[in-house]
Amino acid sequence: MGFITARVRYIDDYLSGHIRDGIEQLVVLGAGFDSRPYRFEQLRERVRVFEVDHPATQRAKKEKLSKIFGEIPSYVTFVPVDFTQETPEKRLPESGYDEVVKTLFIMEGVTMYLNPEAMDGTLSFVARHSGPGSSLIFDYMYKSIIDGTVKRGEVTRMRRNRLYSSEGLTLGIEEGQIEDYLLERGFQQIHDANHQELESKYFTGENHNRRVASGYSIATATIANKR
Repeated sequence: MGFITARVRYIDDYLSGHIRDGIEQLVVLGAGFDSRPYRFEQLRERVRVFEVDHPATQRAKKEKLSKIFGEIPSYVTFVPVDFTQETPEKRLPESGYDEVVKTLFIMEGVTMYLNPEAMDGTLSFVARHSGPGSSLIFDYMYKSIIDGTVKRGEVTRMRRNRLYSSEGLTLGIEEGQIEDYLLERGFQQIHDANHQELESKYFTGENHNRRVASGYSIATATIANKR
């Protein structure tokens, strides 16, 4: 729970900074029930938002949004994509996505459920189809946690709770290798926020006894200049 709490705050802070820096689009990949498009009023004023996720999840979310707001907010576009079967490469442009403007991509709680091919396809789209100054933020799990080299009770519970789901914990990245991983895929200015950084950033004062589990991290990067 410590990591999930810090993850939400870290991504919120990153989004806030990029809104101030003038992003024109926000793409939430694997959006699920992410509430950021509706919590950040600044998005409504000047940012086009795309939520990309499985159509079944989107149906449930849109029903809930309609009950809350009376209608789907006009600045948000829902893009149905099953990441295990396709990348956003076709669906996003069809939905009005502009690949030449400054965009922020968010993937929260998504990467560990993708296979390596799906992750590569998604990163390839982001790297090749986004404007100057665009960036990406995502959390991930270390390979040692995914493959069971390091035993963790919460991972066992996550797997048990998803036993009858098509989503399994599949993708992990070696600890300390995220920079090379993203450099090879067309990114630069890479930063890796591990559990120690998240604890020191958020769990201070009266929260100083709270902990962020090791084995989880948050990566940020900008898109390298296209040749």
